[in-house]
Amino acid sequence: MATKYNKLTDEIKEFIKKQKIYFVSSVIKDGYINTSPKGMDSLKILNDNRVIWLNSTGSTNETSSNIQRDNRMTLMFCSFEEQALIVKLFGKAKVIHKKDKEWNALSKLLPNIPGARQIFDVNLELIITVCGSAVPFFEYKGEREDLNNYWINAGEEGLKEYWKRKNRVSLNGYATNIVEKNI
Repeated sequence: MATKYNKLTDEIKEFIKKQKIYFVSSVIKDGYINTSPKGMDSLKILNDNRVIWLNSTGSTNETSSNIQRDNRMTLMFCSFEEQALIVKLFGKAKVIHKKDKEWNALSKLLPNIPGARQIFDVNLELIITVCGSAVPFFEYKGEREDLNNYWINAGEEGLKEYWKRKNRVSLNGYATNIVEKNI
């Protein structure tokens, strides 16, 4: 049975900090539900009801496009080691692009990840914990460096070209505003 909270407790914060992977979901009416795995220590807890996370450039840009149209976001953390537990954070998110005034202050709180394209600022409305007893055990072996190396090798111009070619329009056919707000 789920336990509901209206803010992050110290125990939940510690659980989140230990996780090496989390999942982000967003959706728009009549659009595809988007769920993406995240890692690279890209999430920071700012207070009991606010988290931010840094989004790296990938093959699509669904989360940004969805949040610009419907700001509902869910983040999920699962324990694959130790205790069986799932934590879900439900909230309203805002997309922060490099040209937005909040970018400089928030980006300083996050790791410097090559290919970074947006920060998501999430105000939490509901936190739930569930047992997670059906989640299997997995052993963490380390971070993949493939994506970081790709963007380091591509350089700033290669990154901008990629945004223009691959990240401008979502799978749902909506603009992501990546070029207008980041270049």
